[in-house]
Parts: sequence; structure tokens; C-alpha cells
Amino acid sequence: MRLSEYPHPDHLLVHVSDTHFAAEQVNPATLHARERLQTLMSRLAQTGLRPEALVFSGDIADRGEPDAYAMVREVVDPAAEAMGAKVIWVMGNHDDRGAFRAGLMGEASADGEVDRVEWVGGLRIVVLDSTVPGHHWGEVTERQRGWLAEVLSEPAPQGTILAMHHPPVPCVQDLAITVELRDQRLLRPILEGSDVRAILGGHVHYSTFATFAGIPVSVAASTCYTQDLFMPGRGTAGRDAAQALNLVSVYDSTVLHSVIPIDEGVRVGRVVDELSTTRMLAEEGVALAPRRGELFAR
Repeated sequence: MRLSEYPHPDHLLVHVSDTHFAAEQVNPATLHARERLQTLMSRLAQTGLRPEALVFSGDIADRGEPDAYAMVREVVDPAAEAMGAKVIWVMGNHDDRGAFRAGLMGEASADGEVDRVEWVGGLRIVVLDSTVPGHHWGEVTERQRGWLAEVLSEPAPQGTILAMHHPPVPCVQDLAITVELRDQRLLRPILEGSDVRAILGGHVHYSTFATFAGIPVSVAASTCYTQDLFMPGRGTAGRDAAQALNLVSVYDSTVLHSVIPIDEGVRVGRVVDELSTTRMLAEEGVALAPRRGELFAR
């Protein structure tokens, strides 16, 4: 019997971004926001996957309205409960800190940065608020950098994932320079040599990947609308297509990011279900390598 190169992952997360819910539909780009997120959550639930956490990396609401956060929770909470997953919310530039705290976190309304640490077993998820009230570009303040350095001074048992809205990546579209994360160089020395294994971001409305301070950066496309990167001359145009979420599989030696689009498409070729997969593996003399422990301790 030959064992697979990898077992099932130690942790499974779902990375979602830029839902852009609005209480009143005045922006044509957000018209189908609820429908698109509902479709993705339903499709995810149908897979039978049991993620430990759903990480929403910002721009939960389009205009920071309290009612918009309530609408998002109407879609997300039942799906998360059915999967047994905790929900981790990250501030985005379209969000309002007071309404965000009250509507999503059950806290008193306040204007300060929404930074915190969440745990998924031995995996630490650091939530960093990169927003600047009244602006769409991002920054990490001196106070935040000090806080982050203190948090990272003690490694987590299974490492750290940093979740923030503005990703430290180059811009594919020239206009995006106006809304990028500023002074990224100041963040670099804090992350270099730390136990941060991946950076999750959003903001740009398309799936993209890079490295920063030697750390892989994974950006999830919006569930609301995406950017058309076929625009000539690095131009900018939104489109109601290619919405997706990312599946984040955390292994002992690596972190795997898989883009799952909303579009189902037409199935082609043979469909192999779970029972058939088990039988075919046995016939091939191949088995999954054992994990270090149970993936989902329920």
C-alpha cells in the first residue's frame, strides 16, 4: 500500500472577501450581492466540507450601514452554524467601525482600530485593521505595528495567519495605486522572521497571489463583483462574473489556497462520488497518509 504525499490538512478555513451588502440598493454593482453570497454559501455547504472558520477579509458592507451587517449575518450565520465554523470578521475601507463592532461582533460602538487575535486550535489568526476612516487607501499605524510586533514575539503552536483588508501586493490596475496599502516597507521588518505563514487579503476584487517579507499573500476575489483584468491599458471596469471564495488548507509544512468560483459550469467526463473514490483508491493500492491528529475536534 502506497501512502499519499500529504494527509488531509490540519486546519481548513474558508476565505471570503468584499461582500458589499447594502441596505438600500443605489449602486448597480452591489445589486446582486446577497444572491451571490447566498449561492456561494449554499454550494459550500453542499460539499460536506467542515471548515473550522470563515474569514471575511473586509468590505462586508458597501456603505457601513447597520442594516447591511444584519443582512450579511442572515446569510452567513446559518451557514456557519450548519458547518460548525466560527466567523472571523475583518474591517474594510467601506465598513464603519462603530456599526461593524455592533452588528458583527456584538460590542459597543467605538471608533478605534478593530485589531484582535483569534484561535483555531493551535493556529493563531491575527486580524489587522488596515482602514483609514474617510479614505479608501490603507495603512498600519505605528501603534498597530507595535501591537503586532508584541503579538508575534511569541510564536503560536501551529503558526500564524495574518488577515487584513488591504493586501501588501503590487497593483495590476494603475488606478488601484490610489487605494493601495501605503508605507508597506514599515510592516516588512515586523513580519520577517516571524511565524506568520500566510497573509489573507481582499480589496482588489480579483484572486491574486504574491509574497511579502517572504510570506505568501493570498487575495480572495469579491463575492459581489470582480474587476475585469482584460481591460486595455491596465484600465478599470467591474463585472458581474468570476465571483469566488478561497479554501485555505493548512498543513504542517505548507498552506494551500484554492480558488472556488461561483460558476458551476457543465460537468464533463465521469463523476466519481465519495464511495467510488474509496473503492478506486483501494484498487490502486493507495491510501491517504495519516494526520498528526484529528482535523476537526468536535
